[in-house]
Amino acid sequence: MTGVAPRLLVVEDDDPIRTALRWALEDEGYDVGEAASGEEALAAVGVTPPDLMVVDLMLGSMDGFTVIREVRRDHDLPIIVVSARADTNDIVAALEAGADDYVTKPFQVKEITARLRALRRRATSGAPATSPAPEEAVLDSTPPALVLREAAGTVHRGDEQLPLTLTEFRLLCELASAPGRVFSRQVLLERVWEHGFFGDERIVDVHIRRLRTKVERDAGAPRVVVTVRGLGYRLDPR
Repeated sequence: MTGVAPRLLVVEDDDPIRTALRWALEDEGYDVGEAASGEEALAAVGVTPPDLMVVDLMLGSMDGFTVIREVRRDHDLPIIVVSARADTNDIVAALEAGADDYVTKPFQVKEITARLRALRRRATSGAPATSPAPEEAVLDSTPPALVLREAAGTVHRGDEQLPLTLTEFRLLCELASAPGRVFSRQVLLERVWEHGFFGDERIVDVHIRRLRTKVERDAGAPRVVVTVRGLGYRLDPR
């Protein structure tokens, strides 16, 4: 890596695992900070927000779900969960809280570093490298209009910029690359997550649900990002 080393915060209460992650990630060129509890993590983020985070879920009095939700209130940074909890419900809950990816223990450090690299590419490029959306796309023309500006990395509803996460923004860009086309969950996994995802395809459903709460006028009756039963999702500009 060149330039300033990206700041990465490892939140893990197991000392050997936390130390091993720090050494391995420092070898990859990261400036690594450590937090042994959720409280320490939030204090560290409050002083100097990192560029990325790796968070365990089982942290004692303040679990990883809470840490992620609290960080997401004020910061849009890539977050990977590393946890021994492999149940699909835990994965979905972590993604609902605001995590971008999920890796189960035991893991290979090179898997973590590969996923971090993918998240950083998404952070710097904004939209997917394939099937680019138009530079400016009006997704809902009813005032106040919903406008996607890919080059700027923004989505506005009138004058208000919507607080989309990186994954939500990439999902919207991918759908906007071919309005009216149905994208299967598998295709979205391959294009938006790049490196793939070990779990089931419900990761897409979770992020689509979060995206709708921000871009739809009524998330319970979506009209822009619509579900095509049995097939996937489609963008219907209005």
